[in-house]
Amino acid sequence: MPKYSKCNFELKTSRVIILHTSPETVIGDYERLMRLADYGKFFPDVKDVILKLNLSWTLFFPACSTPVWQLEGVLKVLVEDGFRVFPVENQTVVTHPWKGAYLNKWLPIFEKYAVKFIPLPNVEWVEYEPKSGLLALDELFGSKILIPNLFIGKGIVHLATLKTHGHTTVTCAIKNSFGGLIPKYRHHAHRRIHEVLVDLLQIQREIHPGMFAVVDGTVMGGGAGPRTMIPREGNILIAGADQVAVDSVAARIMGFNPMDIKYLRIAHEKGLGCADLDQIDVVGGLDLRKINFKLKVKRSPVVFFDQLLRGKPLIDRVLFHTPMFKLAILASNIYHDCIWYPTIGRIRVNRFLKTEWGRLWLKYPYGEYPRDTQLKGWDPY
Repeated sequence: MPKYSKCNFELKTSRVIILHTSPETVIGDYERLMRLADYGKFFPDVKDVILKLNLSWTLFFPACSTPVWQLEGVLKVLVEDGFRVFPVENQTVVTHPWKGAYLNKWLPIFEKYAVKFIPLPNVEWVEYEPKSGLLALDELFGSKILIPNLFIGKGIVHLATLKTHGHTTVTCAIKNSFGGLIPKYRHHAHRRIHEVLVDLLQIQREIHPGMFAVVDGTVMGGGAGPRTMIPREGNILIAGADQVAVDSVAARIMGFNPMDIKYLRIAHEKGLGCADLDQIDVVGGLDLRKINFKLKVKRSPVVFFDQLLRGKPLIDRVLFHTPMFKLAILASNIYHDCIWYPTIGRIRVNRFLKTEWGRLWLKYPYGEYPRDTQLKGWDPY
């Protein structure tokens, strides 16, 4: 393998845990994963922890959003260890956090462990001035960078899934912050998405006294992610504090060279984590060299046209910064929710439900849909 710059990261040797799991043992395996990672040491003198979920689709689809057993396994450990946990998720122009929490069966888990789900549109967002220079955020959004006041001074645990993404090749721990640190109009970041992800990682290191990532690979998603994917059973769990190392190991497992993924390469070069697999300490009993699911990344029609049109300045200004953008939102919803999901998606969901993981998913209840699901409005342009 080619030699890359030495990891300049304060964890010295970046450590990533990989475990094999099964539907029968997954809750206990999550505890074993976190204990083996000694996750608590990354939250010294911290008792308040943000639990950042991942909602890529309001509808349920395997590998798309945080699976219910991942939420239960991680939340159980955090609560039993005495952390005050704040589960959060944002809204996009095509997702609704309350509906997504219901359809992905998160609500009974929140109730079971006595924590309150917090949709980020309803919290206070404050202006933040990064302590380090930015690569793209200020160019795209101006000097007024907003972040949730709730996040400042609290630790954060990211719940990610193993899946491909049409914009970034893979989406894992680092991109999970995309849904937490940028308000609803974050689709503008697609034009320089790799640089934006590095900026967000830098901001996280400034505002959180501790960070940790837990990745669910029980069912992986390949193809035109992050929604219209081909689910594939993986039976793997991943965890670590170095988000660059976690994403790099995840990328390798999916079949990609992490240094070929721009945001990982930049983050490695800036010393924000380690993307060189030769410098990452992988533990847990699985040989990373023998794990390669050979997933392929594709672009859905929505991602394809997004990338095509954002490259043309005049079209970008007219389509994405004016009420015309409502047409793009409508087109995305029609394609994903009204065409793809009831046809191709339904076939893949039904196939999944016949597997052991699908049968486990069916055992979890939906719970009662909450009466108050009002969200504060955002300017989507």
